[in-house]
Amino acid sequence: MIIYRDLISGEHYHKVEESGREGDEFASDAYPIKEVDGFSYEIDCQMITIKEGDVDIGANPSAEEQAEELDDTTERVNNVVHSFRLQSTSFDKKSYMTYIKGYLKALKARLQKAGKSDEEVSAFEKAAQVHFKKIIGNFKDWEFYTGESMNPDGMVALLNYREDGITPYFVLIKDGLEEYKVVINSDIIDKSDPLTTMPVDNIEDYTKMIWFRTNWIIY
Repeated sequence: MIIYRDLISGEHYHKVEESGREGDEFASDAYPIKEVDGFSYEIDCQMITIKEGDVDIGANPSAEEQAEELDDTTERVNNVVHSFRLQSTSFDKKSYMTYIKGYLKALKARLQKAGKSDEEVSAFEKAAQVHFKKIIGNFKDWEFYTGESMNPDGMVALLNYREDGITPYFVLIKDGLEEYKVVINSDIIDKSDPLTTMPVDNIEDYTKMIWFRTNWIIY
């Protein structure tokens, strides 16, 4: 499984806090994801009914789950928001433009630091201009989410709805993310143990499992 983490918030933790904490997690490939124009990712999500302690893994709910009525112990949530603890935030058009200018400047500096060519950096800037022109042109249609840490300089995920008006999807900037792979060493685990095949989507849940199974490999 690949988990997508915010680069900017991760650099903040390393530089300012000098901690081992990594960037905020925004999505994983357990959800339907596609690359758009080489600049962004679109991640399809859905509203689900959860009970306290539930973790969504990107699977489709059963008919019984879909039919389940809300009670005092359940609530309706967006599965990506819930799984990655995304935090709703708000912008007016002016404040969003200010944020985007600063965020793209930080990403450009990171691309240059990573050794990207002038042509690659220029292509990034042109793609960003086209992308955010569309966002600003339909500004009222978008909802905004930060990562769990609510870092004001980090990535802001954009939420909108497909043409059917009911299917939500997120938009994330590709160059603002790093891929973090979580795998199982299938050669040495006990495949009869249900814990080793338990599907979870948040890296914290994998970390909890490590306390019990040293055969998990995270890198």
